[in-house]
Amino acid sequence: MAITDKDGNQLSASQVIEKVLIRIKTIHLELVTGLLWWLVGYIPSHHFRRFFYKLSGMKIGSKSTIHMGARIYYPSGIEIGEDTLIGEKATLDGRKQLKNSKGGLKIGNHVDIASDVMIWTSQHDIHSENMATIEEKVTIGDYVFIGPRSIIMPGVTIGKGAIVAGGAVVTKDVAEMKIVAGVPAKEIGERQSKNLNYKLGRPRLFQ
Repeated sequence: MAITDKDGNQLSASQVIEKVLIRIKTIHLELVTGLLWWLVGYIPSHHFRRFFYKLSGMKIGSKSTIHMGARIYYPSGIEIGEDTLIGEKATLDGRKQLKNSKGGLKIGNHVDIASDVMIWTSQHDIHSENMATIEEKVTIGDYVFIGPRSIIMPGVTIGKGAIVAGGAVVTKDVAEMKIVAGVPAKEIGERQSKNLNYKLGRPRLFQ
């Protein structure tokens, strides 16, 4: 009996094995993701959450923290620098699952990411015949501030010291020290202080 894919194409034995292995890997990732979302993410202890995020493969620098309720995709594809704060219910997407993937998420030092921010590294190619998935890396430089409920789209690089206003949708790169706002985000100004050397301090307890 021939085995076919979802589009009705007949599969060889090697293709069947490959798909089975991919499915097993996907189920494992979904299990890890679910545990991070619904169990780890709501424990009111920064040290507890950091321990399990690191255990799942995420790289988190000294004195950095992720507040409660975060949604984490593919933690092993996420790298966070030192003294970085990530607010409640943030979405961090580190997906690097495709062959030759260019995905993943890198966040620098002293970065302040507010509540409900969504950072995506994976999306669908709306022009492909089968809505193929695209994975593109997001890079956020040191001393960046991202306001609440902003959305950062795949492939975007945000330069050192840049500011993203609340509610903005960032679809293209943001240069160093620039301030962007709107949908889609556009440059509206520039930070006046060029010598950024502050530290964000300790996170709020029990959040």
